[in-house]
Amino acid sequence: MRVRPTLPDWLIHPLRGVWGTGGPVPWGAVVRGALGVGPVVAAGVASGHTSAGVTAGLGAMFAHINDRPATRTTRVVRIGLPALAGAVGMLIGVWLGTLGLGAGIAGALAAVGLVSGALSAIGPVCSAAGVQLMVLGVVGAGMPLPEAPAGRAGLILAGAAWVIAMAALLPRLPRPTRRRPAARADAGEVVAAVYDALSELMTAVGTEAGRPARRRLTTAYDTAYEALYAHRLPRYRPDAREQGLRDRLAVAGALSEAALTLLWEGVPLPDELARTPARLARSVRTGQLPGPLPAPVPDTAGKVAVHRAVLLAARVFDGEPAPAVGPVGPGLRQRLRRAFGAAGREYAARVALCVGVSTAIGRELPGDYWYWLPVTAAFLVKPDMGPLFSRAVSRALGTAVGVAVFGALAALLGPVAGVPGVWPVAVAALCSALIPVSVRHFALQTAVLTPLLLSLVYLGGDTDAEYTRLMATLLACVVVLAAGALPGLGGPRAQVSVRLSLAVRATRDHLDRVLTTDAPYEVRLRLRREAYRSLADARRAVAVASAEHPPFGRDLAVWAPVVSALEEIVDTATACGVRLDQGAAAPDPELAERLRTALSDLADAVATRRPPTDLALPAGGAVEDCATLADVTAGLRRARELAAS
Repeated sequence: MRVRPTLPDWLIHPLRGVWGTGGPVPWGAVVRGALGVGPVVAAGVASGHTSAGVTAGLGAMFAHINDRPATRTTRVVRIGLPALAGAVGMLIGVWLGTLGLGAGIAGALAAVGLVSGALSAIGPVCSAAGVQLMVLGVVGAGMPLPEAPAGRAGLILAGAAWVIAMAALLPRLPRPTRRRPAARADAGEVVAAVYDALSELMTAVGTEAGRPARRRLTTAYDTAYEALYAHRLPRYRPDAREQGLRDRLAVAGALSEAALTLLWEGVPLPDELARTPARLARSVRTGQLPGPLPAPVPDTAGKVAVHRAVLLAARVFDGEPAPAVGPVGPGLRQRLRRAFGAAGREYAARVALCVGVSTAIGRELPGDYWYWLPVTAAFLVKPDMGPLFSRAVSRALGTAVGVAVFGALAALLGPVAGVPGVWPVAVAALCSALIPVSVRHFALQTAVLTPLLLSLVYLGGDTDAEYTRLMATLLACVVVLAAGALPGLGGPRAQVSVRLSLAVRATRDHLDRVLTTDAPYEVRLRLRREAYRSLADARRAVAVASAEHPPFGRDLAVWAPVVSALEEIVDTATACGVRLDQGAAAPDPELAERLRTALSDLADAVATRRPPTDLALPAGGAVEDCATLADVTAGLRRARELAAS
């Protein structure tokens, strides 16, 4: 039998997600996009202040890129914080441009890259802020515009404020009826998606689909928590609708704990009971009461937990407040550790190197518009957009398509009735509307953003440089790929070790609270959420790293079983907590301390990239205090053996 050769993962990764990534169109975000960049730029052109419209259009464009599922207040922070960083970057860039540094501008922008990279290591919103700081710093230094520095910064903020205002004032469009949420749905839809994932998990209990369903539940939970809790304004009190969504998310937390206990027990529920979360999802979407909710006979620990969670759901969906849970996420000290730790320093060095080299090369190219090359490098160096080779290929292909489309339009239309700003404004409006759909693939996003940016620079006076932009993009791809081959610059191995060590520590903290039987339930729930969120980050880092080009991705896929073992530990610890709540014998303190020590050592070993020390762990069958701890011990031993090998 002839076996067909298969292409390596790093070659086929750029094609993933190009087809078969449908889903409901996020019409609300599309409408905001259509009414965002286009009207802002059109107002500038119509009033004779084209450059002001272009600058405000840049601010609106970045705001649409950062427009994720959120409440009205969290959206202010998610869009406003990066916009503020972009305004600061514009001020810095314009100031640097007035110093007459000549070739020294490359070193100055590299210094900005150090700050941008360290800021980006903190988290998703800070990553967006770091990119805007860098990109608009380069634009301010290289794009000639007549406005004063403070005026340019104010226009960036005005464009973002316009998008935030539309999100607050526009009426909500009808929610999609399909179960899979839109790429950028509202906060209610992402909470309903959690219940959909819960229904899938309960249906999959006792089958091989159980673990993948649990991972999909984690993804849905992460999205919902980001929408409702992350980056809130200080002293903010949620309105009635947002508080209701938080209460329903708390109910989903209780149901998920019960579902994870069922997953550990391996005892499936009848279909009618497994579909209870789907009825709750429909209630979240429609605002109607779910009606009578069936509950299982409480003859196992998991079914007792389901029974209690269903009763809680009935009360909360009927109007009672849910137990307060609070946000899940890193504190200030942990954020600073991310920025100034090894991962932050290495990534900052990579951003600085790529931007500095790209600036030096760009200034040697013909023409005065050298800023495109370092701007492209700043976007391309971001590791959260996929493997490096895949990012480079997608960026090159997307830019080629965007340049070809814009070049054809420029050749066919040119100035309309002597006014050069008519069709570029229409292109900007159309591409802005497509941004929420384009996030499904990096190449598609690039193909949409390229004509948008070209229309803005066209209005700014650069009317015939489309193919120069393509060459600059290809050069930026070469620079970033070359920088990625250098050791010690935040490469895939560093990303995996940092994410995995954080996941091990979160697993240890969760297990510690489970074994501390007097720990409040709310604390245990938050730590469980943090553990699953960190494990999801680690799994994504391993998936991205294993798809890197050789030699970087060759041996990093072996960390995926370690993540799986840690997920089993958290699943089992969750079931252990439920059993302890129901009267199971408390574990031996010596055993608990031994497990905590072993997890701490594993976290240190992963962070420093060394084998863990040989700590003695009891055999799984020797653990008699709580039946689930045998599985915890077995999973920990497996994780340590995999890490050591």
